[in-house]
Amino acid sequence: MAKSNILFIINPISGGKDKLKIPAQIDAELDRTVFNPNFSFTEYVGHAAEIAEEAVQKNFDVIVAVGGDGTINEVASKVMEHDKILGIIPQGSGNGLARFLKIPMNTRRAVRLINKFHVDRIDTGKLNEKFFFNMAGMGFDAHVSSVFAGNKSRGFSTYLQLGLKEMIHYKPETYELYIDGLLYTRTAYVVSIANSSQYGNNAHVSPRASVTDGLLDVCIIKEFPLYKIPMLAYHMLNASTERSGMVEIIKGREIRIVRKADAPIHLDGEPGLMSAELHIEVAPLSLKVIVPEDKAIV
Repeated sequence: MAKSNILFIINPISGGKDKLKIPAQIDAELDRTVFNPNFSFTEYVGHAAEIAEEAVQKNFDVIVAVGGDGTINEVASKVMEHDKILGIIPQGSGNGLARFLKIPMNTRRAVRLINKFHVDRIDTGKLNEKFFFNMAGMGFDAHVSSVFAGNKSRGFSTYLQLGLKEMIHYKPETYELYIDGLLYTRTAYVVSIANSSQYGNNAHVSPRASVTDGLLDVCIIKEFPLYKIPMLAYHMLNASTERSGMVEIIKGREIRIVRKADAPIHLDGEPGLMSAELHIEVAPLSLKVIVPEDKAIV
C-alpha cells in the first residue's frame, strides 16, 4: 500500500509553549509504514495557510495543524478547499475544537491517534466569506481576542487576566439577529456562533452544540451585573449555560447580524475588523478530520 504524504505545520508561539522538540516527539511515534512525514514552522500570521496551500499543490494527503484553534483555522481552510484530510496536535491556549473532538492533549498520544487514521467529516462555518471551525464571535470576546493578539505573553492565564481587566470597562451592544429568517433583537456582552460546544479549556458556552447536525448555535451572553461573572464561569465549566439565565442559545443554518457600526470579530480566536452587517452560514460535513474511532462525534 502506498504511503500517505503528511505535513506537520507547527506554530512556534501558540499556547506559549516551546515547540523545538515537537518534530522529534512526532517522529518517535509516527507510523512510518503508513506516512512519509515533513515538518514546517510558521513565522508570521497567515503563514500556516500559505504552507498548507503549497502542500496541497505538492500532493500532501494529510496536513496536521500543530497549534491552537487559530492555527487550525488557517490550515483547515486550505484542507477543506482542496478536500484533503486535517490532523490536529493540540498546542494552543484553549484547544477548543480539539477538546470537543476528544483529541488527546498529550502530543505523543495525539500522534498515535493519527496513526490509526480514522477520518470523519464535520460541519464548518463561514462568516462574510471567511471560514471558522470551532467558534466565531463579536462583542466582548472579540475585543479581548484583539487585545490578547497584541500581548507578548501567551497562554490561558494571560487571556484570563486580560479578560477580567477589560470586563470592567466594556459596555454591552445591541444586535439585530436574523436567524433562519426570524428577527431577534438583543442587548449582549457577547454573541458567539458556535460550531463546537466550547471556547477552550472546557469552558462550554453551548453544551448541546454538534459538529454534525448541519446547524450553528447562536449564543447570546446577556447583559448582567459583574458580580455574576463567577456564576457564569461555573456554568461554563459545568456545561450548564442553558440553565444559567445569562445565556440564550438559538440554532440556525443561515444567520444575518446587524450591528451599529464596523467592529471587531474573531474567527477561532483570531481577531479582525468587519462591517456592521455580517452574514453567517453553515457548510454541513465539509471538512475531513482525523478523530478517535471509539468516541462518536456529535
